[in-house]
Amino acid sequence: MIRIKRLQTLFATFTIGQPNPAGQTARTSQLNRVAKRPTLATFSIACLSCVVSTGLADPANAQRPIVPGTGSEIIGVADDFEDPSWQYIPNNPKSTEDIDENQRGPMGKSTNGRWYEGIKRGHPDIVRRVPTPPGGLPGSDGSLLLRSKFTGIPGRASGTMHQDDFICNVQYRLKRRIDISEAPSVTTRVFLPPVAEWENRSGPHFGFRLALETTAMIEKEVGFFKRKVEELGNEIYWPGMFVEFESKNETRRADDYAYLRIRSNKNGGDFRGPQITTTGWWTLGMSVTPDGMVHYYASPGVDDLTEDDYITSQFPYSYRAERLRTFFYNVCSADDGQRWSTSFVVDDPKVFVLRPKGGLKTAGRSTRTTR
Repeated sequence: MIRIKRLQTLFATFTIGQPNPAGQTARTSQLNRVAKRPTLATFSIACLSCVVSTGLADPANAQRPIVPGTGSEIIGVADDFEDPSWQYIPNNPKSTEDIDENQRGPMGKSTNGRWYEGIKRGHPDIVRRVPTPPGGLPGSDGSLLLRSKFTGIPGRASGTMHQDDFICNVQYRLKRRIDISEAPSVTTRVFLPPVAEWENRSGPHFGFRLALETTAMIEKEVGFFKRKVEELGNEIYWPGMFVEFESKNETRRADDYAYLRIRSNKNGGDFRGPQITTTGWWTLGMSVTPDGMVHYYASPGVDDLTEDDYITSQFPYSYRAERLRTFFYNVCSADDGQRWSTSFVVDDPKVFVLRPKGGLKTAGRSTRTTR
């Protein structure tokens, strides 16, 4: 077990975007309850504090945040990876539509029908069921390893950071999207390996994100000459959290540094969330309240999230969510043909609703409360 000095101070706060119109100050929250969690290793941190927005984007109009995992679990979506026969069929080469408009179908998919390749950026190079790393959920024998070397065009190194998408098949298994009035939330566990095993690169390494819809003015091409016009339509956007790493070899600091980067504030800008002071298992979660606001939570360990794990509440891009399509993971790498991405292992992702409707099959109700 690697023992490295821990963070000694609480998180500072700062204001995102314009000054708070209601005149309220951002709230502080001690997000890392490391002392009561089993961990594998801790980051050595040169700085003794990090910057995190823990305030509401629009406190005058916001509803009370809902702790992710509150309500009833939706049956038939997400996964626990406990089936020893779990398998992913990649159907390589993967899609790189975002780079060269080449989808390279058919798309990859899991044999249980619960996961599929992102049509825009393709799936990770390695998608494999593995034994659950130490300290995981009690009774968990299987988890999922996600890792990539070529996150851009397959076999063609670019030397530029790219990312792969691994998407949960929520919308199509339910045969509908989840209305925000149902107050949906998503949780996952993710295993961060010891620091020495991370890809030695500053930047995003992993993402956990939602796919949301809203009604907004969107740009479309019309006519023979593809004239661009704006009209009201369905807009899809992808808020979430990224594991961001700052390598001491690039920053010239004495130590490596990592934190959660939040996407996004009302202007569409990412901002720093809580510092990651320990590796091993983490629990991440996001919820969406009926007012369309996204709420972000994170905590080291595998315990269920609580109100103490609250990070921030935002209207990303100034959008108010109307429907949830799904959630997905990002795996990022340097795409230099030499370095593999950091090996992240995920387990037990789940989707919950507080007010189910439309014949959703749900499990027992949680006793968790809103913040």
